Amino acid sequence: MASLKISDNDFNRLVKFMEDKYGINLKQKRILIEGRLSNTVTQRGFTDFTKFLDTVFADRSGTEMINLLNKLTTNHTYFYREDGHYEFMKNVALPELEKLKKDNRIYLWSAASSSGEEPYTNIMALLEYFKFKSGSWNLSTLATDISQKVLDMAKEGVYSKESLSKLPPEWKKKYFLPQPNDCFKVAPDVMKRAEYKVFNLMDRIPFRLYPFDIIFCRNVMIYFETDIKIALVNRLYEVLRPGGYLFIGHAESIPRDTTKFKYIKPAIYQKPLDG
Repeated sequence: MASLKISDNDFNRLVKFMEDKYGINLKQKRILIEGRLSNTVTQRGFTDFTKFLDTVFADRSGTEMINLLNKLTTNHTYFYREDGHYEFMKNVALPELEKLKKDNRIYLWSAASSSGEEPYTNIMALLEYFKFKSGSWNLSTLATDISQKVLDMAKEGVYSKESLSKLPPEWKKKYFLPQPNDCFKVAPDVMKRAEYKVFNLMDRIPFRLYPFDIIFCRNVMIYFETDIKIALVNRLYEVLRPGGYLFIGHAESIPRDTTKFKYIKPAIYQKPLDG
């Protein structure tokens, strides 16, 4: 069956809404929109995008919009993604932070956490680095996403064998419990260190109880216009501890003359100690 076509008017109002509300740029994504939404539109009993979008925009519960976001943004992820970041954490970032810290607390933020693979990998990386000292360190992460659906999946903590395939084998043995149907559940000592909250990255960042030591904001800014991306990066800078690190996706970049961050290497930036 051919994809349902979206009219110019519906395309333009969807693009404008997504950019104004969430900073997501869909201007060049007409084919993606039709491909990902056509079946949903027809299965819901609509004959065109107009009535479907009317329903989405009129829903005050937010359920329709979250379902739309889940369809339009890619939530594909897996454990130990972009392994170079974890090598850098082990060899550079965590040794530096361990020397700097006076409160024995390492606080991470996974700013687009999706279904939990990233924040749980981050916690495992912390536990591996601190090993027997972990009992005297407060190791935790905040994990946020715009979608309650994917956060609920993260809180469940059950994953397929395929999503664990990039993990070091010893991590899989140490931090997961086998489940039926070739699935694995994250161990309680890892799960208890993650706090999940719904958050739109377009909003003011309210999480200021502790400055973050490392922020992961990977593979989300590819959807943003340059000015929106720069504004977000500057907000992240304000809640990062001096000497802390920002990790972004390897397909992303930050214009160096628009931020106070120090460029370290591709996809890794640092807030200067005097920042």
